Amino acid sequence: MSVKIRLQRHGAKKRPFYFIVVANSTSRRDGKFIEKLGTYNPLTVPATVHVNRERALHWLHRGAEATHTVNRILSFKGVLYMKHLMRGVKLGLFDEQTAMQKFETWNASHEQLVADRQDSHKKSKAASRIQPIIKKVEEAAPVVAEAAPAVEETPAVEETVAETPAVEPTADANASEEAPAE
Repeated sequence: MSVKIRLQRHGAKKRPFYFIVVANSTSRRDGKFIEKLGTYNPLTVPATVHVNRERALHWLHRGAEATHTVNRILSFKGVLYMKHLMRGVKLGLFDEQTAMQKFETWNASHEQLVADRQDSHKKSKAASRIQPIIKKVEEAAPVVAEAAPAVEETPAVEETVAETPAVEPTADANASEEAPAE
């Protein structure tokens, strides 16, 4: 009887939520399990994962095999790195305190990475909210630009009026003007 660390699906239709469980490999996906190790919510960005590291490490040391997805989750949370460090301690490469220091430095950098991902997601989400507003303003701007050339065309009409030749007065008009002057 082999033991697997796998996901157990919960949640509504098209709204998955998973428990990370240790179960017999022959039991059904959502059936009987030995121990619940944590939860996984893929709908949040980044995905929300809560894992009891000590218990997951305990089961990995006892020979439990993680499925592909759970393996990636445990790697993300540092459980597999901790297993790697504990193997180094067991082989005598370094002591347990050094292993814990290495894990703490990795965990601090990893937490910073997750915080940066959350910040970038929030910024992109805010930008996606502002983008339709900017698009509406840009669509309104050409309408104003089209109205501006119409105003500029009125001086062009005045120029055509000014370019028409003036009618020169005839001799009769000059004679009538001169007569009252006498």
